[in-house]
Amino acid sequence: MSETLHPQHTALSLAASGVPVLPLRRGKVPFGNCTACADNTCGGRPNMKTPGPCRCPGVCHAWAAATTDPAVITSPPWAAAWRRAVCVGYHPGGAGLTVVDLDDADAIAWARTALPATRTVPTTRGEHWIYRGAMTSRNAVRPGVDIKSTMVYARYLGPGTGPLADLPDAVRVLAVTQPSSVRPTAYTAVVPAGFAGGECPHRTSAYLARGIAMAEQHITEASSAVHATVYRTFLAVLSRHGRCGCLTDAHVTRLFTAAQSKGETARHCADAWTNARNRLGL
Repeated sequence: MSETLHPQHTALSLAASGVPVLPLRRGKVPFGNCTACADNTCGGRPNMKTPGPCRCPGVCHAWAAATTDPAVITSPPWAAAWRRAVCVGYHPGGAGLTVVDLDDADAIAWARTALPATRTVPTTRGEHWIYRGAMTSRNAVRPGVDIKSTMVYARYLGPGTGPLADLPDAVRVLAVTQPSSVRPTAYTAVVPAGFAGGECPHRTSAYLARGIAMAEQHITEASSAVHATVYRTFLAVLSRHGRCGCLTDAHVTRLFTAAQSKGETARHCADAWTNARNRLGL
């Protein structure tokens, strides 16, 4: 449904499908706390970190006020807010969703190589990629990329295109470690011994399992040049298995976990994986 309709009408439609909604005022931000809730006097959490015990009937606790109840949405306190609202916000985590907010063309290009396709919604500067499944929210997991799910709100920009995909581990791992401010290093593509490229010859899951286990061992046994080792190992795994579709999110998570056990950040892992994919033209 388009927001060319009144925001309240859009909100009621979303609420009917199980999406908790709230009105957003000018600046695309929630309404401020009412007089009774100002300065946390209500016992709630105006800082929006947790819902709190407040019983305020108004729409003044941002994501924590989001609701699917049509009686609340059309009640006098909310009705006044909808008349001033410029758009609809929603609580992704409350609907069992995660929004990967891609803020620019570089972030979109990264997502197209690193993440599975899912429902996509255009934004003013980039795109929202929406997955089925909730997780911890975190901003700036890599340049131009925020994760919006639990305890945050997102702006509703339309239904988007494409089917919803399940939330992949490749997104979850981004929120595991705070990103580093160091930009990824450009590495020379050298495949280590024992990881020859070519067509994936496995006929049983044991071949792939053995290959992933060897890759994990190669990373965890590195005593120096960890960055380069992680990149070369990712490159080797992708050169063997990247074109046949046998790698799963669980395999990628195992490799990322091994790298992070050696001090790599989630951002470094994602960048190394993307660089390896690009090197191989995947």
